[in-house]
Amino acid sequence: MNLIEETMCAIKPLDSEAAKHAGMRLDSLTKPLGSLGNLEEIVQRYAAVRRDPQASFRRGALTVFVADHGVADAGVSAYPKAVTVEMLRNIALGGAAISVLARHFGFDLLVTDVGVETDTSAEVLPAVRYRRIGPGTRNFLEGSAMSPEQARKAIDAGIEAANHAVSRGATLIGIGEMGIANSTAAAAVLAAITGIEPARLAGRGTGIDDAAMRRKVGVIEDALKLHQHSLRDGLGTLASVGGFEIGAMAGVCLAGAAASVPVVADGFIATAAAALADRIRPGLRDYLFFGHCSAEGGHALVLETLWVRPILQLNMRLGEGTGAALAMNLIQSALALFHQMATFSGAGVSGPIK
Repeated sequence: MNLIEETMCAIKPLDSEAAKHAGMRLDSLTKPLGSLGNLEEIVQRYAAVRRDPQASFRRGALTVFVADHGVADAGVSAYPKAVTVEMLRNIALGGAAISVLARHFGFDLLVTDVGVETDTSAEVLPAVRYRRIGPGTRNFLEGSAMSPEQARKAIDAGIEAANHAVSRGATLIGIGEMGIANSTAAAAVLAAITGIEPARLAGRGTGIDDAAMRRKVGVIEDALKLHQHSLRDGLGTLASVGGFEIGAMAGVCLAGAAASVPVVADGFIATAAAALADRIRPGLRDYLFFGHCSAEGGHALVLETLWVRPILQLNMRLGEGTGAALAMNLIQSALALFHQMATFSGAGVSGPIK
C-alpha cells in the first residue's frame, strides 16, 4: 500500500456527535440563539473534523508550495518565470505577504520547493524545505505536465508536509502556493473536474492584457482536447494539466482529513487542489474550509458548483496562502468566543423566555 492509499484509509467519518455537543455549548452562551451566524457553523464543523466536542485549538500552520510551470512558455503570464524563484527567496526571507501574516498571527510557516526551475538548495534559505520533483512541469500543450509517478510524488510531498505540521502541534492547516502560470494549470484542472468552460474560469492571473487572456483561454481549451482521455480521475487530471504545487496542496487536504485536522484552502489555485483531493477521495471537501472567494477568474462559480461557501469575500487574488491565513485567524476568533464566553448559568444572566 502506497502513502496515498494509506492516508485515505486513515480518514474517519466526521464526528456528528462532537458537532452536536459543540452546538449545545454555543446555545448556552450569553447571546441570542444563533446570533454569531456563520461563526457557529465554523465551530461545529471544526469540532466534527477534529472529532472533539471541546473544539480545542493548539496552533495553526501554513503550508506553502512553490513550483514552476512549463505552460508559462505559452505566454499566459504577465511576469517571467524567474519571478517564481525570486518570490521563493522573498517568502523565505520574510518579505512576502504570507510571511507577514504568518508572523502577525503566530502561525508556523512551512515553505516547500516542489519544483522551482532554479534550484536554491545550496543557498540554505531559512524555512524552505526541498522536496523537488523536477525543475518545473512540462508544457502541457506538448504532452502531459508530469508523469503519473511525479503526480504521486507531488501528493506525497503534501502528505509529508501536513504530517510534519501535525507533529508540531498544528490543529488547523492552511494551504497556499506560488508559481508563475499556475492559474492556467488551476483553470485547466477545474475545467476538467467541473465541466465549466475555460472562458468562464480563466482569470487575468498576474494581470495579463486582453490578447494574453484570449491566448490563455485557447491554451486551456487546447489542453483539454489534447488530454481528454486522461482526465477521468484525479491523478490523471493532475498528471495531464496540473502542477507540482497543486498536487502537493491536494496531499495536504488528504493528510489533514486523515489526521482529523481541518485544512483551509486559499483561493482559486488552492481550490483546484481541493477539488482534485475530492476527486481522489470523494467527500473530502466536507473536511475542508474554503478561506475566501478570490477575485480571480471564475472562482465564485467554482465554489458554487462545488456547493461550498467561502469564509471571506475580500476581492483578493494574491495567492501564497494569504486568504487562508486571514480565514484561519477568523476561525481562531470563533473558537476563542466558543471557549471564553460565559454561559447564561455561569454568568447569572437570564436566558430566553420559554
